[in-house]
Amino acid sequence: MGLRYLRRTMNEMKRLAFRALTVLTVIVSSAQWINLSGQILDPVEWDIGLYETETPGELDLVFHASVEPCWHIYSQFLDKPDGPLPTWFEMTLPADADSIGHVQECEPLVEYDPNFMMDLKFFEEEVFWVQRIETKEGASGHIEGYLSFMVCDASRCLPPEDIDFKIDIQDRRPADARSDYCPPLQHLCSGEFEGEKSEILEPLTWNVALYETAVLDEFDLVFHASLDPCWHVFSQFMERMDGPIPTSFTFELPPNMERVGEATECDPIVDFDPVFDMDVPYFEEEVFWVQKLKGSAEKEESISGLITFMVCDSAKCIFPPDATFSLDIGQKLQSSEAPDFCPSLEHWCGDAPVEDKKSENLWGVFLLGMLLGFAALLTPCVFPMIPMTVSFFTKQSKTRSEGIRNALIYGFFIIFIYTGLGLLLTAFFGVDVLNVISTDPIFNVFLFALLLIFGASFLGAFEIQLPTSWANKTDKAADKGGILGIFFMAATLAIVSFSCTGPLVGSALAGAATGSFAAPMAVMFGFSLALALPFMLFSAFPGWLNSLPQSGGWLNSVKVVLGLLEIGFAFKFLSNADLVLQLGLLQRELFIAIWIAVSLAIAFYLFGWIAFPHDSKTERIGVFRFSVGMVFLTFALYMLPGMWGAPVKLISGFPPPIFYSEAAGMGSGEHGAANGHVEARFTDYEKGLAAAKAEGKPVLLDFTGWACVNCRKMEEQVWPDARVSTMLTTDVVLVSLYVDERKDLPESEQREESYGGKAFKVRTVGNKWSYFQASKFNTNSQPFYVMLDHTGQQIGGSAGYDPDPSEFVAFLEDGLEQFTH
Repeated sequence: MGLRYLRRTMNEMKRLAFRALTVLTVIVSSAQWINLSGQILDPVEWDIGLYETETPGELDLVFHASVEPCWHIYSQFLDKPDGPLPTWFEMTLPADADSIGHVQECEPLVEYDPNFMMDLKFFEEEVFWVQRIETKEGASGHIEGYLSFMVCDASRCLPPEDIDFKIDIQDRRPADARSDYCPPLQHLCSGEFEGEKSEILEPLTWNVALYETAVLDEFDLVFHASLDPCWHVFSQFMERMDGPIPTSFTFELPPNMERVGEATECDPIVDFDPVFDMDVPYFEEEVFWVQKLKGSAEKEESISGLITFMVCDSAKCIFPPDATFSLDIGQKLQSSEAPDFCPSLEHWCGDAPVEDKKSENLWGVFLLGMLLGFAALLTPCVFPMIPMTVSFFTKQSKTRSEGIRNALIYGFFIIFIYTGLGLLLTAFFGVDVLNVISTDPIFNVFLFALLLIFGASFLGAFEIQLPTSWANKTDKAADKGGILGIFFMAATLAIVSFSCTGPLVGSALAGAATGSFAAPMAVMFGFSLALALPFMLFSAFPGWLNSLPQSGGWLNSVKVVLGLLEIGFAFKFLSNADLVLQLGLLQRELFIAIWIAVSLAIAFYLFGWIAFPHDSKTERIGVFRFSVGMVFLTFALYMLPGMWGAPVKLISGFPPPIFYSEAAGMGSGEHGAANGHVEARFTDYEKGLAAAKAEGKPVLLDFTGWACVNCRKMEEQVWPDARVSTMLTTDVVLVSLYVDERKDLPESEQREESYGGKAFKVRTVGNKWSYFQASKFNTNSQPFYVMLDHTGQQIGGSAGYDPDPSEFVAFLEDGLEQFTH
């Protein structure tokens, strides 16, 4: 009894500790447990019953848990006490009954959990626990007690829950009413069955249809994707270009038809992905993309094209070959047959609420605009204008209240002019073009060149000015007085200060090029609000002018620092283009080296060791200037280890990812260290096999992808392990085949293959490796590792995503042992 009490007490303490942690989680992320309608998540349904058995006097008390897709509940028997809460049963039996043994359970699924750093035993979908009970004839009374359990999905856990039960021992169900307690295990969220881990996965099916609309000669070309539970496909629009592969559509239309804009999509689910260090927009279950078309065509004509996409679940990603379609115009459907393209979104794998990131993103670009607006205030074109303008309003106005009113109107017109510029830009180009600005490599190269020019102008290489006649005309119009005159005063400020504000406005608009209609207006509103606030506040409180520092050489120092920063940020746009084109021109080490150079240049400039054309002679520097210089010097020293593969988390997501580096050997057929741990690595199978024969080593094939999240996790969590690193370096020839490599094959190598009833159009290098993996190893998920001998035959088993280095070592040792025998 004392042992049972002790165990129950320890279990209760553990549950209370977990609940204490969960309280903190609720405070910061209660939306994970409550959906949009305010409903508490309840992914487990319990049925507790007493069943007769074939043995007289023996009963089965059955605890049946029905678990929603992709949630799991834990076994009673976990290897370590510091993991999740195991399922626990506590019960009291009547005097005429006794338990036979302990509560029994079926064989659980077992997977390594990197959060708890242990193998976890759990169940999915249907679970049964059974307690055999022996009773005496005529037994009466109740079986009562409680059970404790905890459920998790791939991204979160719910707090432990207790379920009380009380069952009359005479309330028995017949034996033939029992379910099969231990059906064959199925891992629902991976689509894999025990004993069938190597198969072609097809979690997404496409249906393409053409619908008439209410407008004559206008049609909707609809791309409908149906996904298996817990798989997701990605949006067309990514925050950055070094994330997952976005979905895209390429097709040819009959001569008399044309597109109207670009394909539209519903609001995606948006989750933060720590590997890509970005918000990733994706869809689950049912997805529709709609492309509007205009024109007329004969029934015999057709629309044909390709769909490029990528699908992932919590453990792996698949990069299928482009899906092809061909649709006859005569097959068009009536508008009444069109489905609801944007049903209410539901996060299938746990009913988590769809997070609306739009307002968050708009706040981000608004704050970016304000930051650049405040920076513009400290430039020599704007700062001296503050006391001059405030003095004008206070002296020219008959009363103080009139001066304040005129200053407020002046500030409003500054906001109106700059925000109107953002609105004009969006209206002129359209959101679709703004999406191109954020994703197209040519536009990113253009932005790179633009910011370089702006940066050089801030350093004093030349001045960027609008025509002088514009300033003269607006200044003359400002003399008319009244509200119209105040408007032209604001316009004059915008034009005269353009040599200082123009580069910052360009930076703000480039930073807001995210594809959102409101983003350019938000960033310009933030910029203009920061610019207008001092004019309005100092007019209301003119005494504050006495606290302003005098104009002087420090204003040009601000311009120089901003210019150097703009040059540094320019390389981010060049990096975006380089990542898309996979040219390898600006890999991680070079990018970090550029930013180290920029930071050192700013530090040395602030220390007075460097001078630019418009700088005045500095005999001594102030404490503030020295402190800012020290900040940039420290930042440069902090980034220095990043040249050799250190994570430099303060700038995580800003430089190219770790796998896009000289150390990882991106873009070459043979290259050096992968994350500093693998000395030889190939990206071509034939070259790797030839090297293996020459060195007398087996080939380790690594089917991976540039956008494969779990591939990066394996490289960052498993490969650095000392045992794994040594074996990859000395015992095997590593060949990494990127199935999402978009480089076109020579025309002579392009072909169409088929496997398992599925057509493979081999057009790119990635298609080639994808077909090779599917046809030779009967699987198409990544990461996938397999060892080959010199004849290209598989030796040993295979491995997938498992962040436990010991499991990967066991896989390698198995293959090496078979190779040597």
